[in-house]
Amino acid sequence: MTEIVRDSNSRKNQSEAATAGGFSSGRFSVAPMLDWTDRHCRYFHRLMSRHAQLYTEMVTTGAILHGKGDYLAFSPEEQPLVLQLGGSDPAALAQCAVLAEQRGYDELNLNVGCPSDRVQNGMFGACLMAEPALVAECVAAMKAEVAIPVTVKTRIGIDEQDSYAFLCTLVERLIEAGTDSLIVHARKAWLKGLSPRENREIPPLDYERVYRLKRDYPGLTIAINGGIKSLDEARGHLQHLDGVMLGREVYQNPYLLAQVDAALFNDGHEVPGRHQVIRNLLPYIERELGRGTYLGNITRHTLGIFQGLPGARAWRRHLSENAHKVGAGVEVVEAALAKVPEAVLDYS
Repeated sequence: MTEIVRDSNSRKNQSEAATAGGFSSGRFSVAPMLDWTDRHCRYFHRLMSRHAQLYTEMVTTGAILHGKGDYLAFSPEEQPLVLQLGGSDPAALAQCAVLAEQRGYDELNLNVGCPSDRVQNGMFGACLMAEPALVAECVAAMKAEVAIPVTVKTRIGIDEQDSYAFLCTLVERLIEAGTDSLIVHARKAWLKGLSPRENREIPPLDYERVYRLKRDYPGLTIAINGGIKSLDEARGHLQHLDGVMLGREVYQNPYLLAQVDAALFNDGHEVPGRHQVIRNLLPYIERELGRGTYLGNITRHTLGIFQGLPGARAWRRHLSENAHKVGAGVEVVEAALAKVPEAVLDYS
């Protein structure tokens, strides 16, 4: 179902909220993760941080232009929100960029980092690192059509093409094309021989290379991604770079987001406790159930919110065993919530 596009006033208010405290929303972001950061996940995450920048899953140009579903749907509450695009046809990317801007997305991001075989077969993702001129053409084509920022997410190298000079060649072309910012996953990708999961774990992290990139190109806004597991680590990276992006750590321990606004944006607004976050999610669940969404499609993103607390296992088990059943509703969530002692509160 198509969501209502926000009006100009809501766009202005959202922009002001995203930059409160003098920081851009890109200072902290949640990584785009295929099959994970769908619109239900993003709504849930936004309940814990109003400044963290959220990303869609990667959406291909083919899906947007020729698919049967609405691949651009989102709830306004998710913003600031970035649409990550997968593709290598400048014209198709430009067309998708226009559609995304019309729908109210805050930013566009081109995926030049995903190493999966499926992505490579479509000629996009990490394999595009070997085609810097084409990547630059894609960015320039989008920027020519929209006013919102156009950014790129990449790796530090691919296969045997992993020299610093190789990375700089891409970066210089992106700067010439007008790229607004760059997010760098501080690992290279092996296009053959490793699964996407192994590509997130086996190639060694090289944070220093990303720091060096910022020193050599100080005018380019650069954020770092890869292996970051805490806000203390994030603060360390922010001594060298403009932004940090966390992925799986946030997904597996989502209440980490409750610390972000105060820790990284100087925003001391009152943050709801874990139980209240779930209660705040219930109206959304009821709305989505009314649209035909299965309960489990939403609750699967909430399983880690009580991580490390008494009752966390019972919470996960009850949802895992019952949320998928036909007719499952908010009473399943309420019953699961009752299994976690509310007297035990942990805001750390």
